[in-house]
Amino acid sequence: MLSNKYYFYLALFLACLSSSLGYAKESKLLSSTHTQSSWQADLGNGEYKNPILHADYSDPDVVTVNGDYYMTASSFNSAPGLPILHSTDLVNWQLINYALPIQLPQEHFAKVQHGNGVWAPTIRFHDNKFWIFYPDPDFGIYVTTTDDPAGTWSTPQLILAGKGLIDPAPLWDDNGKAYLAHAWAKSRAGFNNVLTLREMKDDASWVSDKFTHIVDGKNHPGYRTIEGPKFYKRNGYYVSAQLNPHTNINATYA
Repeated sequence: MLSNKYYFYLALFLACLSSSLGYAKESKLLSSTHTQSSWQADLGNGEYKNPILHADYSDPDVVTVNGDYYMTASSFNSAPGLPILHSTDLVNWQLINYALPIQLPQEHFAKVQHGNGVWAPTIRFHDNKFWIFYPDPDFGIYVTTTDDPAGTWSTPQLILAGKGLIDPAPLWDDNGKAYLAHAWAKSRAGFNNVLTLREMKDDASWVSDKFTHIVDGKNHPGYRTIEGPKFYKRNGYYVSAQLNPHTNINATYA
């Protein structure tokens, strides 16, 4: 005669099997539903809907080269980092690469560094190369380059060391000079709300330790911080565009 223990384990096995089959069926259904409802910004009629990227690509920056658009974004402590996306119309984007296979310095990122790592980067095209300048608020400003954004990027070089240096933006002037603008993180530097400009070599192998604050938030009522600056020269004017939370003023020029 079979014992009560046997029937107990048989019932337990059948219950687990039933649960597993139900989970598998539900997972298949969810997977199918997810595939069918995948977000599409392109409406197919010449119009689109926001967001064009239904994902976390914070602090995005875009450069256009010969009709193609390339985007990168903050990736914080993720590895690989510095995602590279490609588009031909600014609506349909494809993730084609990562410029940063590992976080540097490796020994620092051997431990989880939530919220640290790569903050707002800038991608540019100069001298037939793609450049990404990116900050690590605990170490300084790095640069990496490539001839092919879908290929291998160079090992990042720390071109400006220091805590609190964030959100770099390079400018290669038509007069032969090169500059690097950047903001500051109060959590590391002890202050913020200023936009700083330095000279650098054309190949970014040297950045001056001398600097000028070209925008000082203390001189602008309502400014509390300056983030994500971009630096341009248009029609003889130098233009900086930056985020100024809590105000409606988001660009300055000189």
